[in-house]
Amino acid sequence: MTDRAEETVSEEPGVRVLVVDDQRLIREGIASLLRARPGVTVVGTAVDGRDAVARALELRPDVVLMDVRMPELDGVEAAAVLHARAPECRVVMLTTFDDEEYVVQALRAGASGYLLKDLPADRLAQAVRLAHAGVTQLDSSVVGHLTAALPAAPQPPPAVSLSPRETDILRLLARGHTNREIATRLHLSEGTVKNHVSRILGRLSLRDRTQAALRARDLGLL
Repeated sequence: MTDRAEETVSEEPGVRVLVVDDQRLIREGIASLLRARPGVTVVGTAVDGRDAVARALELRPDVVLMDVRMPELDGVEAAAVLHARAPECRVVMLTTFDDEEYVVQALRAGASGYLLKDLPADRLAQAVRLAHAGVTQLDSSVVGHLTAALPAAPQPPPAVSLSPRETDILRLLARGHTNREIATRLHLSEGTVKNHVSRILGRLSLRDRTQAALRARDLGLL
């Protein structure tokens, strides 16, 4: 269990923080740095995920700074338990691992942030205050990994302004009708339909009728 001798609860008002890390030197170091920062009160420490859950339910901190890899119960699993049992408590993962899989798992578990341990002390204290305010935070390198891992989002078709007649023609064209069939349906000459089709292709920056059919689908005309 937690070495209670290493805990010194500050009497100054501030965001109540529980520091969780299985390495004593790191745990004590983070707690000591935060105790020296205004607006932050370290209410305790925990040595692993299981201890973190017990201590958090006992002390009801505002923010839990949680390591990811720990024995007994890892940080992600502990975050999920706290999200279910103490949803008012914000869990911020504080780790050396910037693996996108850990990030996704942590956020799905309900973590309010994912930061790396090389943060300056003032930045870490600010992160604690922001987490308490409900701001989700990701380390900049973590954001870069996530962006690289995610597939590019499909781009919506550019906004266009087609007349009602052009819209009707595009819809029929997309359904496979020839210019002559479109002319018959809309009571137009075949030459007029041909001119409309050329204008539609130019306005939408399309090469041919196949691309026009795909764009009609994207525009919700089918």
